Amino acid sequence: MRIAVAGGTGAVGRHVVDAIRREGHEPVVLTRSSGVDVRTGAGLVEALTDVAVVIDVTNTPTNSRRKAIAFFEAATANLQRAGRQAGVGHLVALSIVGCDRVPIGYYAGKVRQEECLAAGELPWTVLRATQFFDFPIQLLDRLSPAPVLTIPRWRTQPVAAREVADALVELALAEPAGKAPDIAGPEVHQMADLVRDVLQKIGRRRPVVSFRLPGAAGRAIAGDGSLPTEPGPRGKQTFSQWLATLNT
Repeated sequence: MRIAVAGGTGAVGRHVVDAIRREGHEPVVLTRSSGVDVRTGAGLVEALTDVAVVIDVTNTPTNSRRKAIAFFEAATANLQRAGRQAGVGHLVALSIVGCDRVPIGYYAGKVRQEECLAAGELPWTVLRATQFFDFPIQLLDRLSPAPVLTIPRWRTQPVAAREVADALVELALAEPAGKAPDIAGPEVHQMADLVRDVLQKIGRRRPVVSFRLPGAAGRAIAGDGSLPTEPGPRGKQTFSQWLATLNT
């Protein structure tokens, strides 16, 4: 089976491509460098020829609600349109646990993506995942110039990107399911503690201060807004196990 991966060179996409190969199927990586652009639709129909399933793990580097919604509306519409023309039978998309409960601009884009999938004609499945293990590293990269690292009070249940990728491929090989049960890691943490653990691992000394983000978003992430509310698949690898494998 040929399975296309939109965003196949990203943090989770490369694991999706590996998982497809392990299952004995052929991945088709949709990239702008190969002439395929999900935002404009350029090259999509040709790239999806003889593809049975598309897995969408695209993202956009913005916290703007308007830009995030525009990106996911366009990308989803183009994948649906091209998929119908090419005879694709199933579109699987990755979303975020709590995206409908945490009023953050990027999350609004993910909510809109889910709405577009549900309203489209192509059979679909959405898997919401919690933050990946490397998210604290991304926070560090953004805050690195600051003498004191200020991290929002954020309860999170992080998961290995590889395990999310395996779950996406499993869903892709099954019948369309609509909204699948949320996937999360095995343990709940405070984000600031994860940042401290990363700093210790890489041998950097920096004060870390946890603060309550104001407004509705702050209340949501300080509470249960980023945690799954129902039973679902849970990763086996812990954050500390993943951190031990990190090359410094």
